Amino acid sequence: MNQLELIRDLKRPSGAKIVLLVLDGLGGLSQVPGGPTALEAAATPNLDRLAREGATGQTIPILPGITPGSGPAHLALFGYDPLLFRVGRGVLEAIGVGLRVEKGDVAARGNFCTLDSQGRITDRRAGRLPSAHAAPLVERLSAIQVEGCELLARHVREYRFALVLRGKGLGAQVTDTDPQREGETPLLAAARESGSEQTARLLNSWIEQAHASLSDQPVANGLTLRGF
Repeated sequence: MNQLELIRDLKRPSGAKIVLLVLDGLGGLSQVPGGPTALEAAATPNLDRLAREGATGQTIPILPGITPGSGPAHLALFGYDPLLFRVGRGVLEAIGVGLRVEKGDVAARGNFCTLDSQGRITDRRAGRLPSAHAAPLVERLSAIQVEGCELLARHVREYRFALVLRGKGLGAQVTDTDPQREGETPLLAAARESGSEQTARLLNSWIEQAHASLSDQPVANGLTLRGF
């Protein structure tokens, strides 16, 4: 049985309210061998009370031994099977800030980054650029036009933004442009299959213009895209 069908069968009306507290990205390593993690060392009286008075448990969001990203993990928390419903982080990011994602659109999450004179990434998060500085830069990105599609950009928080491509013949099977390490140049978007070649071409054209638009910035002079 589909999990959503099972949830529909199990649900019952209730006047109660539920607070679902998601501590996304909270896991960490100790700073010294044998020492506590940041969470173990922290004073957490409010979390401790919630644990005492609420309900706690464990769940496997995907399958045993698989560490999920935020996108699949959040879908699983709300009852969707992430192996059945393949939704990228970009869609969640866009919807979260009120960008409408329609059938046939392609969405991505964007990060501002810092590039050196050779175009290599020195900070993948642009020093965690404050929102007050990042929002006007996203407005710059919103003004960029690429023939063949409509592009919508909206600021999320700090160095993050969401990007939505709208047009005909777009596919979402596109590789991330974030190399996931510093000291390397941002990657070109590449199609994983033939139906996404146009998307990759349009994205690379937009990225080239975006880097030109950001070239006067001391910190956020580059960007990467992921989670198509």
